[in-house]
Amino acid sequence: MRASDRAYRTLLDEIQSGALAPGAVLGEVEQAVRLGVSRTPLREALGRLAADGLVTQQSARVTVVTDVDADDIRALFGLRRALEETAARVAAERADAAAFAALADEFAGARLNGQQGLDAYYALIARFDGELDAAVGNDYLSSALRTVRTHLVRVRRLARDNPSRLAASVAEHRLIASAIAAHDAELAAHATHVHLHNALAAILASVEGAQNDDTEISAGSITEGAA
Repeated sequence: MRASDRAYRTLLDEIQSGALAPGAVLGEVEQAVRLGVSRTPLREALGRLAADGLVTQQSARVTVVTDVDADDIRALFGLRRALEETAARVAAERADAAAFAALADEFAGARLNGQQGLDAYYALIARFDGELDAAVGNDYLSSALRTVRTHLVRVRRLARDNPSRLAASVAEHRLIASAIAAHDAELAAHATHVHLHNALAAILASVEGAQNDDTEISAGSITEGAA
């Protein structure tokens, strides 16, 4: 693997996992030393992340991880809805029914117990996405979806755990997979629309709840200081 690819992969994982939080400063010298690469491949990696919209350059040698707010999330889901509803409809017309029937069965049997269960569930979603892309067979659409999914991983991490929402998401994915397996394009698109509507509402509630908690903590600190 090229040094620039390795640096990009590491930084991408750290941004998506939250290890590098919004606003984190990525100094060129410090990051090159930390990642064990020279400045040229580091710049290439940062350039790719900037193209992804995950970082922004504040000066010649200082790059910052971009913030994600409610408006960003709504814009992301607006694009996601257009792309994924189209993909679901096309896949229902072209897909291998057996492959999506098998995925529907896997969603039916998904268990969300602990971190291992969550990891397995997200791996199942990744396989579903792969089958969807293959069924659609449109490189332009798949490329656009990959960009959306890159940001979606980050948004999921920013949202707090919600067991009831995760359970509903499993059922929603099962319905989408079943509709595609049945070659029911309208149901596949509608089920995708409902899933994304519910996912957006839950994520916004989680993010806004976290922001309210931070505001209350800050207000409490000011009050304590005044006292």
